[in-house]
Amino acid sequence: MRLSPDEMIFWEQGDFRLNATILFTWLVMLMLVVGSKLITSRLSAGLQRSRWQNALEIIVTAIVDQIEDVGIESGRKYIGFLGTLLLFIATSSLLSVIPGFEPPTGSLSTTTALALCVFIAIPLFGIEDRGVLGYLKTYTQPSFIMLPFNLIGETSRTVALAIRLFGNMMSGGLIIAILLAITPFIFPIIMTALGLLTGMVQAYIFFILAAVYIAAALRSAKPKSTKTVENQ
Repeated sequence: MRLSPDEMIFWEQGDFRLNATILFTWLVMLMLVVGSKLITSRLSAGLQRSRWQNALEIIVTAIVDQIEDVGIESGRKYIGFLGTLLLFIATSSLLSVIPGFEPPTGSLSTTTALALCVFIAIPLFGIEDRGVLGYLKTYTQPSFIMLPFNLIGETSRTVALAIRLFGNMMSGGLIIAILLAITPFIFPIIMTALGLLTGMVQAYIFFILAAVYIAAALRSAKPKSTKTVENQ
C-alpha cells in the first residue's frame, strides 16, 4: 500500500526519478492551462453573453467576494494567485476518481511547495502594498520584542499549511484503499464521494487561509458595513 505518490516511480535515470507526484502535478497544470485557454477564448465584452460566460462570471465574482470578505480591499488583484491555488487543489481532488490517478496533493513535497508559494507571496504582496520599510515594521509591532515571535509565527503557519493539507488528503485516500480491500464495493463508493467532498473543503480552507495571511500583510481594510454607513 502506497502512502504517497512519491513511491510510484515511472522512470529512473541516475539521481533523477520521474514519480507520480511530478507526472500528475504537470498533468494537472497542463489541464488547467489548456482548460483556461479554451474557456476564455470566446468571452464577450458586449451585452449579449452566453449562459456559460454568465455562470463563469458568477463563480469568479463569488471567489472575489470571498477574498474581499477576509479583509483584502481589491480581490481581483489577488484572484490570479489565490484562484490558481484553489483550482489546483480542487482539480487534483476531482481527478482522484479516475483509476490510476494519484492526486499530487497526497504528497508532502507538493503541499510543502504550495505552502512555500504562500510563504513567498505574503511578503511580496506586503512590500508591494506598504513598501519595504512599511512591511518590515509589521514584524516589530506592537514592540521590537515581538520580532522573533512574528518570525516564528511566519514559519510555523507555513509548516501548518503544508502538513494540514497533506494529512487530510493522504488520510482520505488511505481510508478508501483500506475499505476497498476489506469491504464490499458499495461502501467504498460512498467513501469516495465523501473523499471528493473532503478534497473540495480542503481546497477552500487552503484558499481562505492563504487569503487571510495575505490580508494580514496588507493594510487593514474597513469592513464593508462600515463603508456603507460612512457613505450614507
